[in-house]
Amino acid sequence: MSWLDTVVQGILLGGLFALFAMGLAVIYGVMRLINIAHGDFVVLGAYLILSVALTLHLSPFAAAAIVVVLFAALGYALQRAILDRALGGDLLAPLVVTYGLSVIIENALQQGYSADSRSLQIGGIETASVHLGPIAVGVVPLIVFGVALAVAAGLELLFNRTRLGMAFRATSDDRATARLMGVRDFRLYGYAAAISLAVTALASVFMGVKYTFTPTLGPSFLLYAFEAIVIGGMGSFWGTFAGAVILGVAQTIGFALDPGWGILTGHLVFLAVLIARPQGLFPKVVA
Repeated sequence: MSWLDTVVQGILLGGLFALFAMGLAVIYGVMRLINIAHGDFVVLGAYLILSVALTLHLSPFAAAAIVVVLFAALGYALQRAILDRALGGDLLAPLVVTYGLSVIIENALQQGYSADSRSLQIGGIETASVHLGPIAVGVVPLIVFGVALAVAAGLELLFNRTRLGMAFRATSDDRATARLMGVRDFRLYGYAAAISLAVTALASVFMGVKYTFTPTLGPSFLLYAFEAIVIGGMGSFWGTFAGAVILGVAQTIGFALDPGWGILTGHLVFLAVLIARPQGLFPKVVA
């Protein structure tokens, strides 16, 4: 039963990793851009949710609804004002720009909030649990997993069943041809960035509930997101979800074997997949 519990907890942890990863996957899927600042945006979102909750006397979930809208607007503005100028034939320019954003966000958070650790408090639901057969699981991890499933399903529908998704996929496949067909690619990139940061804000609230956070944690969350995408297979949101679950299970099994092995076990699984199947376990071109 202890191993069954370990696996179930790992699957639920994978839901959080999936929320980290899917925001990054949207940006990569449409623009072929790896946002180095992605993890820092997760941390920024948590701090903004904390500030909104304290200022307006709201619960973190109510504050998160506000921050999701703010992040969507921020994503669109950043894309149109900064990242559009860096996109082109040179892959180095957008990487340098997003790395600069990462440094700016981290240092701004340290100046504004100090290096002290913070967390988001949601009351008794944090410790509430339900029984699934012989094991008990937390209510919050179940909520996170459900939200991650809903986000993955929503993104799949958006990219595969809507005109906007068709434009996303066309621009990703052949930007020049999409332009000839009347697609306004830079505006489309702004929409993709807005969706990416909205999903990131969802990840922020659940990250802040599960972990204590500091301004320097961003690179860790970026690494989890990148590993989940690579394990699952780039281009597939369901593959990204599956990769995140595999990463979560690997970490919890590692922690069960030895407290010092948890995160290392996840990294070893990532390296094993990268060596044995570099295209990922469930590759599919959807964007």
